[in-house]
Amino acid sequence: MLKEERFDHILGLLKQDGKVTYEFLASDLKVSEDTIRRDIEILHSNGLLSKVRGGAIPRSGNPLNFQDRSDYLSAGKEIIALKALQFIKNGQTLFMDGGTTVCAIAAYFLPDISIRVVTNNQALIPILTKYKQVEMIVLGGTYDRNTETTTGVRTCEEVKKHVADLYLMGTCAVERKFGITAALQQDGEVKQAMLHASMKTIALSNSEKLGSTDHFKVCGIEDIDALITDLPSDDSRLDTYRNLGVKLI
Repeated sequence: MLKEERFDHILGLLKQDGKVTYEFLASDLKVSEDTIRRDIEILHSNGLLSKVRGGAIPRSGNPLNFQDRSDYLSAGKEIIALKALQFIKNGQTLFMDGGTTVCAIAAYFLPDISIRVVTNNQALIPILTKYKQVEMIVLGGTYDRNTETTTGVRTCEEVKKHVADLYLMGTCAVERKFGITAALQQDGEVKQAMLHASMKTIALSNSEKLGSTDHFKVCGIEDIDALITDLPSDDSRLDTYRNLGVKLI
């Protein structure tokens, strides 16, 4: 079993049972307790669980209430969050746009993280507020109640005032030939503005979005630096995206 699959399994058991032990996981996954300890340490250091004597328990509850999408902390989004956190460093300026995957990443920032977040995602505000060293810059524009984001000309113009070290791009659809597409043109235009004002762009996609398209083209696959999915990097479903100059994570 690959490391990402072990992480997925551990987080799934935590959600189901409320606690896991090194001994049980070692037997369940047929690996050594040392391997499990290292896995738990990685998950703990990335804020995905809390270590206790002999095992782990879930992290304290998340304050986010994002419309009726209460399942945003699905195993897939937890794995994407884990993979994304390794690219976020103190002192960075980040663009974070709309969507529950972006919210899941923010919910698992380390408690002492010190970064600047520029966002049009209103649902991020209650999450980021708890991080005392995170500076929030909330972009103006026309508010969309359905997506809890601001969009429009004003939003795009305000994006241009910033230069981000990293852009974490939520996606609606990802396809090799047609690239990254959005269901709403206004959302896609904000993504384009953030892409052009970022030094590095990482697109985030659950596996069910791969191979699909929406009507508004945001960019080509070759325009992003990396693609993070909830799949192991050697999964055959990612084969079509290989050899395109994009890092698959």
